[in-house]
Amino acid sequence: MYRALFSLVLSRLDPEDAHHLAMRVIRIAGTRPIARMLRPFTRPDPSLAVSALGLDFPSPFGVAAGFDKDAHGALGLGALGFGHVEVGTITAVPQDGNPRPRLFRLIPDRAVVNRMGFNNAGAEAAAHRLARLRGRRDRPVLGVNIGKSRIVDVADATEDYVRSATLLAPLADYLAVNVSSPNTPGLRTLQAVESLAPLLRSVKDAAGATPLLVKIAPDLDDAEVDAVAALAVELGLDGIIATNTTLSRDGLASAPDVVAAAGAGGLSGAPLAGRALEVLRRVRAAVPADFCVISVGGVETAEDVRERLAAGATLVQGYTAFLYRGPFWARQINRGLVG
Repeated sequence: MYRALFSLVLSRLDPEDAHHLAMRVIRIAGTRPIARMLRPFTRPDPSLAVSALGLDFPSPFGVAAGFDKDAHGALGLGALGFGHVEVGTITAVPQDGNPRPRLFRLIPDRAVVNRMGFNNAGAEAAAHRLARLRGRRDRPVLGVNIGKSRIVDVADATEDYVRSATLLAPLADYLAVNVSSPNTPGLRTLQAVESLAPLLRSVKDAAGATPLLVKIAPDLDDAEVDAVAALAVELGLDGIIATNTTLSRDGLASAPDVVAAAGAGGLSGAPLAGRALEVLRRVRAAVPADFCVISVGGVETAEDVRERLAAGATLVQGYTAFLYRGPFWARQINRGLVG
């Protein structure tokens, strides 16, 4: 049914408008009466529970950052069966992001190109919403992904991240530092270890007891992946999230003119799967066995999740396939992991 709805209706809508429509439905799913009806149908099997980061996850499968930018839909996403929700990316300063259109489907590739630019209402607004969620027993595990405010120079990024961490870490189950989005000018330069080390030290101090992870790009070369992994271990971080979106357009099935029309931005979805798996294996080989590695990129099926877990992922996240597979995607994944 969802495939027909997507083909006949949703695929004809502007992708960002379709996303906002979906978020309205997800927020309704998070209301107590609807969530109570959904949970017997969507609740992960107890055998899927995972302990990581000092937390109990009902399933290894969660929602990647970018889907719920302002922590509006976390309850609904949890009610749909996701074991955790990583909200954000949230910046210290509220910002509108890049001009629209800024989200594009590559349907033959089951992929998306986005240049959203960290559009969000800012850390203070997110803190108010997260504070309301904090005491809810029916909420999923909540990660908070923070990034650099666009108006802040890269040279001043540390103070900007620390401001967000100070506000949000006490309200998060874990905190993720995003230095790998391609849509904020200069941001990816922060992945160089000489820039990343002082930034992460300062954010770790600000985060206090909240587990801290760093999110890296698939476009790092192998030596750079190794260097970031070594740094994360040296600094006592709790994990790495691998990976963010890619700048690559290699091997796409979509027509070249469609790809060109989408323009600049990060590509996510099925074409990213191969490199995301390579980076996962490389990170896992470089970190201790108890170090949390969250794998993201090109995940569509339970078999994909199973492959990532077998390759060393502690947890797995998805986003883009949600657009193509519909609201009960997490239920499909969780049931497939049990079967």
